[in-house]
Amino acid sequence: MNSLVKTFFIGLLLLGVVTVLDGFYMLSEEQQAVVTQFGKPVGKSHTEAGLHFKTPFIQDVTYFDKRILIWDGDPNQIPTRDKTFVYLDTTARWKISDPLVFLQAVNNTTRAQTILDDIIDSTVRDMVNKNNLVEIIRSSDWNQSEFGNDVAAKQKEETIKLGRDKMDDLIFATASKLTPKYGIELIDVMFKRVNYIESVRRKVYERMISERKRIAAEKRAMGEGQKAEILGKVDRQLKEITSKASREAEEIKGKADAKAAQIYADAYNKDPDFYAFSKSLESYGKTVGKNTRLIISSDSEFYKYIGAK
Repeated sequence: MNSLVKTFFIGLLLLGVVTVLDGFYMLSEEQQAVVTQFGKPVGKSHTEAGLHFKTPFIQDVTYFDKRILIWDGDPNQIPTRDKTFVYLDTTARWKISDPLVFLQAVNNTTRAQTILDDIIDSTVRDMVNKNNLVEIIRSSDWNQSEFGNDVAAKQKEETIKLGRDKMDDLIFATASKLTPKYGIELIDVMFKRVNYIESVRRKVYERMISERKRIAAEKRAMGEGQKAEILGKVDRQLKEITSKASREAEEIKGKADAKAAQIYADAYNKDPDFYAFSKSLESYGKTVGKNTRLIISSDSEFYKYIGAK
């Protein structure tokens, strides 16, 4: 009898140990789980961190990540509406929003990546096919150009209806409607890189060079206009200053000549003979040089002050 009781308590103890070891499971803050029984989900999913209970041996726990996950698609060559081929490299962020639905529809993250490949790639392809190349390579606020009003007016010929930013939003809005049935919540979608095929790349480079040359020509023309305006102002101011200075110089010279004439007149009136003599000597100095021979009659008025009596 004692042996039977002892065996019973030992079995009960072992059952308790097994129940503790296999009947409880722990969820961390970054985990969520679904309890399955013979492969089928039992009850609701568990998303709260902490200690949880399940039936030992009969039930199993499937764990899923609760953190934000990254989807990174393969670069695809896609034609735009204006028949230009581009390579698009797209990325997205997503998370498992409903572990129970995710387990039933997807089962694992590897298959989830494949499903997201189909959803996002097809949405991106459809959106790119419906829009021109300029919508993909330029941002939504491109028309607010940093090159000035003239260049902005030129760019209005290529009006940006959406732009890359709004296209990201539209792709996200379309794709996010298809993911909840898989227990997936799409957080965002964006173009990671846009590249051209080689033939298009050359045309784009040529167009960029042409556009920059046009902008440079406009800047140079503007600079030449400003230069001509500045030089015109300088030349006008120089002429005004020169004219004013010449006028003042003539006025000063006129006053000086008048004063000199007055002095000469006063001196002449005081002694006319001496004045005549002085002016004659000045004339001799200007007329007769070292190598000059003057032939003149002795009774000439020009020679009267130095001639023989």
